Amino acid sequence: MKLLGTLIIMVGVILIFDARQITKKAFSFGDQNEGTLGLKITGFILSIIGGLMLLFI
Repeated sequence: MKLLGTLIIMVGVILIFDARQITKKAFSFGDQNEGTLGLKITGFILSIIGGLMLLFI
């Protein structure tokens, strides 16, 4: 479970820091700011979930 929590945190951090590049490559949004914001929020939530997994399990 600790390995899974660590992997979830890593994915979350990658989403936060590379959101703009991922949005440009993967999506064809008219407004890239909305896509970037969505990816950053998703990354933040994943990081929180992974951290809670490491803390409580």
